[in-house]
Amino acid sequence: MTNKKEYDILSAIIAHKKMEIEQQKQAISPEHLRAQVEFLMQEEPTPRRSMKHALSASPTGIISEFKRRSPSKGWINETARAEVVPAAYEAAGAAALSILTDEKFFGGSLRDIRTARPLVDIPILRKDFIIDEYQLLQARIVGADAVLLIAACLTPEQSSTLTAQAHALGLEVLFEIHSPAETALINKDVDMIGINNRHLGTFVTDVQNSFRIAEQLRQAAEGTGTPLLVSESGISHPETIARLRATGFRGFLIGETFMKTDAPGDTLKDMIETLSAL
Repeated sequence: MTNKKEYDILSAIIAHKKMEIEQQKQAISPEHLRAQVEFLMQEEPTPRRSMKHALSASPTGIISEFKRRSPSKGWINETARAEVVPAAYEAAGAAALSILTDEKFFGGSLRDIRTARPLVDIPILRKDFIIDEYQLLQARIVGADAVLLIAACLTPEQSSTLTAQAHALGLEVLFEIHSPAETALINKDVDMIGINNRHLGTFVTDVQNSFRIAEQLRQAAEGTGTPLLVSESGISHPETIARLRATGFRGFLIGETFMKTDAPGDTLKDMIETLSAL
């Protein structure tokens, strides 16, 4: 992990995640998970749903997030049901879903993806703090189509290895950065680049972060083209999405704006209608 002093909340999450994974391995061995995945891939040899393609083709590119709580704000929607909200998101026009599977800090679980998967036909991102291949195997088993890898949690070697392992399992990779310095850590093999507008230590959001880093990525590309860009966190107004799209973003990960309301799907529908009218 880079700049450890800066990431107080993130450090606590990763420390707990390491213990959690070891406990899970004691209960279900990695070999057992691999055997399950091999069987699944024999039964389902066709490619998974492509999140990258879905975002490229969508007129809005909204990735609607299912999460019950956050470390900074506590419970957002404690009683939210995975058999209701993701399907409502798809019906309202979401291009893809992000489902939080961290239990201690975000109130989620792998069961949420397993529950939602048969009910929706759009790509599902497993959003968690992934540091081990074991978590990729879990993601494949429960039906995720893509996984989040966070630069601040990984060394460049870990990022490269996990990206290759994800691709071998048929999973796409959204690689998240949150500072200009982390642009140097981007692996050329990742499918999408996410720019997190939330500071991973303080959890304070600033959407201008996306504009700043996107400009840096464009300058670094020098005409060769930048990967598909996703702006994450702190997006609450259709006007912001319109500005980000004009800057080159094609994905917009939005969670709290929807989840803090009584009907997240209806809130998404209203946002898309307003965005279409701009």
